[in-house]
Amino acid sequence: MTTVDLIWFNAGGGHRAAALALEQAIQDQGLPWRVRKVNLVQVLDPLGYFRRVTGMEPEEIYNRRLSTGFTLGLTQELKLLQGMVRWTHPLMVQRLALHWRTTRPDLVVSLIPNFNRVLHDSLALADPAVPFVTVLTDMADHPPHFWIEPDLAQHLVCGTDYAYAQAVAAGCSPDRVHRSSGMILRPEFYTQAPIARSEERLRVGLDAATPTGLVLFGGTGSRAMKGIAARLPKTPLILMCGRNEKLAAQLRALPSQAPRVVVGFTTEVARWMQLADFFIGKPGPGSLSEAVHQGLPVIVTRNAWTMPQERWNTEWVRQHGLGVVRPSLRSISAAVDDITRNLPEYQARVRRIENRAVFEVPQILAKILEQARQPARFASRGQVSGLVESSSDHREPVAADRPAGPGYPAPFRRCPSKALPKISKLGRAMRKKRTLVAPAIVTKES
Repeated sequence: MTTVDLIWFNAGGGHRAAALALEQAIQDQGLPWRVRKVNLVQVLDPLGYFRRVTGMEPEEIYNRRLSTGFTLGLTQELKLLQGMVRWTHPLMVQRLALHWRTTRPDLVVSLIPNFNRVLHDSLALADPAVPFVTVLTDMADHPPHFWIEPDLAQHLVCGTDYAYAQAVAAGCSPDRVHRSSGMILRPEFYTQAPIARSEERLRVGLDAATPTGLVLFGGTGSRAMKGIAARLPKTPLILMCGRNEKLAAQLRALPSQAPRVVVGFTTEVARWMQLADFFIGKPGPGSLSEAVHQGLPVIVTRNAWTMPQERWNTEWVRQHGLGVVRPSLRSISAAVDDITRNLPEYQARVRRIENRAVFEVPQILAKILEQARQPARFASRGQVSGLVESSSDHREPVAADRPAGPGYPAPFRRCPSKALPKISKLGRAMRKKRTLVAPAIVTKES
């Protein structure tokens, strides 16, 4: 059976949600694949050294920033993270190559940014015959070294025309860049049965006819929601707090002249969106796409606090006329007035957006797998500098070493790009050290 590994981590909720949605869509389409969800952090740090030293998981630092809303300076932190990734590149490649040799996937699909060169190079070291695919869970790349690595044998799945154009402009071969119709949404967003909105609103304590906003800032909420609630005392609101119980309690304690519902952790986000008329939140690719798919015009902000990889999303909102983009939540009342006054026009534009990505991506992956299994695929490859041993039954030609460049310091310039001509030698050295490396871990999350 074909084994497909989906790579994710817990920095934000979007990567895990995309892995779960893609796994479910593959099962629903009856593809004869064994899907494994692989948490990259647990593979790179199987013994949890980082948690032992700091008392928290690596992703927790980022997630705490999101929950507090303190996202200023993330551009500089991103550069620091990418520098650390480049510095530790050889060690991570060795660890991951051992993982691939042990678990032997037929296809590796990355749903995460920043680590795609490491993932590609380690897979090329372990078995160059295995295709590597990166599915962008952002609407746009934030170059360099975020999602798109143009000098790699990397397939890219892009959910917007802008991301597709970024990949081609960066030098990616067009036959390795694939277009889906949007971000991956959970299949339940497509299977929700219609509800009697008026009756259901009354049942949960909302007004049946007054336009109602849904406030959502990811799975951990944000303290920005308190400011929104305080500035909209006369607007009915559904406030989605996720796992942030402290925030939920604070919101319930706020006085209001309009009916409100404060919702904690739930798997029924799609149902709550059906009860709303418009969306208020940050311009995250997942929540924006969910809201638009559910027919909700959006109110978002763009300023110095907006995460760098999400800034282009506000351009997407403007270009398609899907809602209101404001520089600050201090003007949220005026934004709500704009949306509610022109609600039919906004809703009509939102309904023109059709997103079927969760059903399209498995078919894209199936075609990539099929092409990878055709021996004739090597005929059109570029410069060949040698043959590389792999764990499969054939030998694959590979390109020359990556040339030296400013993006990678001298010690790392000989790490594999499209593969290393010396993979066999390195592989033998790795096998000698195998007993010194802790076993890799494949995790199955439900």
